[in-house]
Amino acid sequence: MNTFSDLMNLLLCFFVLLFSMSSVDEAKYNELVASLNNTFSIFESGATAIGEGVLMSHGVSQLNELDEYINSTGKTADSETDGEKLEEFEKNPESIEEVLEEQKLKNNELLAELVQEAVNESGMSEQIEVNFTAQYVQLTMKGALLFESGKSELKQNSLVVLDKAGVILERYGENTTIEIEGHTDNVPINSARFASNEELSSARALSVFYYLVENTSLDPLMLKHAGMGDRMPIADNSTIEGRSKNRRVEIRIYNPS
Repeated sequence: MNTFSDLMNLLLCFFVLLFSMSSVDEAKYNELVASLNNTFSIFESGATAIGEGVLMSHGVSQLNELDEYINSTGKTADSETDGEKLEEFEKNPESIEEVLEEQKLKNNELLAELVQEAVNESGMSEQIEVNFTAQYVQLTMKGALLFESGKSELKQNSLVVLDKAGVILERYGENTTIEIEGHTDNVPINSARFASNEELSSARALSVFYYLVENTSLDPLMLKHAGMGDRMPIADNSTIEGRSKNRRVEIRIYNPS
């Protein structure tokens, strides 16, 4: 009787265990299986090895089933997708440039937003204009803010603006090419110091270059400067307002890529 009662107790525990397992929430169970499958690449059939049977005892014989394993982990699909993309790019090389240009434009848009936020925080939104292309993010300052008419020496009250611009360049332009361009209107100049607007714009760009080199931690090797004269107007030179806009200094933070 003692042996029989022990057997009955064991059977009772066994059936209670089976009952508890049968009450698993099917929806939660399926979510768990799907999660594990995505994370660990569990086979749909529940196999525990690359092929059926004991992995270690079969040894290298299961390498024949390696393709099935790779397929189950999704590697083949990725390879096929990459292959299709490569084939597409080979047929249409221009698409590669389009993808790269689009990505650079997105990157520079994000950088321009950060730079604009920094300009706003420094209270320089009226003195510094921010815009961007796929190649660079640009800070534009009016020439009248930085220089007296026909001169290349920086105004004393413009140094505050350049100091704040330098902080922004240190934060977002480190380890990338920065170009400083001077621009003028189309009114001819022929002074004792400057024979043309080309020389004046070059001297103004150089003045900003020297100031940034001396007052920031920017690498001089990453800084470029150029004078563009009146060759690249952004407004109508036939009006006073247009000429004022054309007299400017542009600082470009180039996309590292």
